[in-house]
Amino acid sequence: MTPPLTLTALVNTLLPTAGLRTATDDEPAPLLTPSAPAEPAVPAPAPATDTSGAASFGLSLPDWSIGQWFGYSALILVAIGLTAIAVTTLWWMLHAWRDASSLSATRFPAKPSRPVHRFTLLVPARHEEEVLGQTLDRLATQTHPNFEIIAIVGHDDPGTELVAREAAARHPELIRVIVDDSVPKNKPKALNLALTVSTGDVVGVFDAEDEVHPRLLSLVDTRFKETGADVVQGGVQLMNFQSSWWSLRNVLEYYFWFRSRLHFHAKSRFIPLGGNTVFVKREWLDWSDGWDANCLAEDCELGVRLSSAGAKVVVAYSPDVVTREETPGTFTSLYKQRTRWNQGFLQVLGKGEWKKLPTRRQRGFARYLLSMPFLQAITGILVPISIVLVLVTKVPTPIALFTFLPLVPTVITVAAEIAGLAEFGRLYGRKPRFIDYVKLVLGTFPYQVFLAGAAVRAVFRQLKGDNSWEKTEHTGAHRDAADAPTRAERTELVGAAAPSRSTTTAAPGTDSTENDR
Repeated sequence: MTPPLTLTALVNTLLPTAGLRTATDDEPAPLLTPSAPAEPAVPAPAPATDTSGAASFGLSLPDWSIGQWFGYSALILVAIGLTAIAVTTLWWMLHAWRDASSLSATRFPAKPSRPVHRFTLLVPARHEEEVLGQTLDRLATQTHPNFEIIAIVGHDDPGTELVAREAAARHPELIRVIVDDSVPKNKPKALNLALTVSTGDVVGVFDAEDEVHPRLLSLVDTRFKETGADVVQGGVQLMNFQSSWWSLRNVLEYYFWFRSRLHFHAKSRFIPLGGNTVFVKREWLDWSDGWDANCLAEDCELGVRLSSAGAKVVVAYSPDVVTREETPGTFTSLYKQRTRWNQGFLQVLGKGEWKKLPTRRQRGFARYLLSMPFLQAITGILVPISIVLVLVTKVPTPIALFTFLPLVPTVITVAAEIAGLAEFGRLYGRKPRFIDYVKLVLGTFPYQVFLAGAAVRAVFRQLKGDNSWEKTEHTGAHRDAADAPTRAERTELVGAAAPSRSTTTAAPGTDSTENDR
């Protein structure tokens, strides 16, 4: 029979190697008896004191070659740059969700108040006969009692002109058509031409494919009155997130940009305005001489000039009244669009209007925001170099671990995008599929490479002095019902049905020849 385990036996079991003797059950000796003292250890000689350089602090520089120093330094700089950009982007995109009151403050008022302004809505269109007619009809349904619509078409675009005039015939009291004869053509030139014949004290801009909510103008009018704003930027939302893997990410970019980031920029009193659903008081447009016809990002440029001059900009995003749009139809079209935006930012940076901002903090923020294409281009070049260095050289463990630093904000950003996609689906009644979440995650790195490539191309175009306008085509993919005639069908109608230029509806106090300039 196994004897019961006693405290003494337990001590004997746990301390057999400690040189300690224990008492037995039959021996009334002390529980623990010290063993014989060990021989004293001979002390090791003290190391010689080094009073020179980093060794005096217990540090020593690694024995690296010049090439290793350069390569490892590049890895560290790229990691720091990517981390800074990722953290900044994350902070901006989550600004509106700091708390419930912040998110509520981003919306339009629940009910419109008595209207006090007259609006002019400018709609430039070029080779967009497939979508323009529905857009003009939709704008004509605004509940606001005092507004006009001016459609601007090119003299060499009879298909789009026909669609615009047909819409003007359906709504003669609201829609006018003017023809832009300038060469080469671009959007700011068209806007400036229409500005000369506009009659509203607030001027708004829309794109030819926009789906605009009927109550939008009434809510914008209320926002002007409640805040004393000089500019109101409304929300714009791309809708067709299931068209492709990159359209999914493009849709989320717009969601976070208009829902959160622009509110942060407005609060910082430096904001690059959006290209449409933006409303500016006429006196500020007269002050600025309209839009810069030589800038590829005329919306950003106008926002920078107005911010630098002290104009008050208010942003509002309410999901039920956002202006709905589509992503570019092809990956190449998106690439050209992003190149144009980036190059426009570089033009605005070089123009230097932001230097008139009153505080050093605002100027620093403006420089950083407008330099983003440069930063993306530099990191886009250095990332592949860093990958090659990691693959062909033996990187020390601390540096290899440091290169993973950008993954921290990147992973958090992806998590925020997943939550944003789910919220987008709830708000717009378009539930994402499981495959959409998979595309979102897997497309993270390829999309960043795409952005870097577009930034590099923008820099090269700017260095070459190539300011040509690369237009984005639209097909109406964001619309639930595609019942507009196709471009081919419109082209067949042009020769037989094109009306005379004399049918242009003149503005009060002007004649039709002025409208056709």
